[in-house]
Amino acid sequence: MKAHVIRSFGDTSVFQLADISIPEVKPMHVLIRVKATSLNPIDTKIRSGVFAKFAPEFPAVLHGDVSGIVTEVGEGVTEFKLGDEVYGFAGGVIGTGGALAEYMLADARSLAHKPRNLSFAEAAALPAISITAWEALFNRAKIQAGDEILIHGGTGGVGHLAVQLAKWAGAKVYTTVSTLEKAHIAEKLGADIVINYKETAVRDYVNMYTDGKGFKYIFDTVDRENLERSIEAASLYGTVVAIAVSQNYNLAPFLLKALNFHVVFIELPVLHEEFRHINGEILKKVTPVIEEGKLKPLIDQRRFSFDEIAEAHEYYESKKAIGKIVLVNNW
Repeated sequence: MKAHVIRSFGDTSVFQLADISIPEVKPMHVLIRVKATSLNPIDTKIRSGVFAKFAPEFPAVLHGDVSGIVTEVGEGVTEFKLGDEVYGFAGGVIGTGGALAEYMLADARSLAHKPRNLSFAEAAALPAISITAWEALFNRAKIQAGDEILIHGGTGGVGHLAVQLAKWAGAKVYTTVSTLEKAHIAEKLGADIVINYKETAVRDYVNMYTDGKGFKYIFDTVDRENLERSIEAASLYGTVVAIAVSQNYNLAPFLLKALNFHVVFIELPVLHEEFRHINGEILKKVTPVIEEGKLKPLIDQRRFSFDEIAEAHEYYESKKAIGKIVLVNNW
């Protein structure tokens, strides 16, 4: 089968088109004819070597998000059959294959049936970010109807899903963005209050919207440098959930507010087989919300084919994208 592989770490030039063997199906797995994938931060970090320890063995096939059609079913799989349309976050890290190929072998426990109202391209945009948002909002922060939450990065990959899911759950949603264009998008996604963080300081919007008390719930979907803003914006005994942190971070600021602090890293279930059911179970909860029309992916206007993988990674690293970058299999 055709696949884009890397044989070393580096810039986007390391991607090579190769002819490799179709994976053999094994128990509890299915073989997927890949229709589309999308780009997540971990994909560029593995390619560049920043996350070298998570990389599959060379020649490595990257990308964990996948949508496609089941072509072979392994022993023990009862939920899926030949011809089923599926989606999931199921590989692209050590011990697994990735989606940048004609076929992908995936643990069936990591998958769900593709939402009926989405195309393969739209479905491929959702697994990693919807699992992350659900895990953060409901499994960690445990928000409920009537709660107020501040979501940093309301038009980002994870952030735009978090805004929609929080609204679906009945919360009042505050979100931060960096431009007027993104503010309009966040409002259309359902955010109640949109804050341009470049124009309004944390102290000012905390005073404006919480009478200086801070937000009880904060979901930080931005980079690790933004965590300081989250701590400043949090209330005493508040909860902060983040997806990007530094291993050298000073925990004293959390102590001074007695904050509950959670980190979401959804690659863990892919890396550890005994936990793979977690991602699949969350996707099965997300799918009905999608089919109700309450959750939809924000996909960047620029679309890519698999043969444009280098350009897609370059575009992501340019930070020009709004929403998810999707690649459609053109083979």
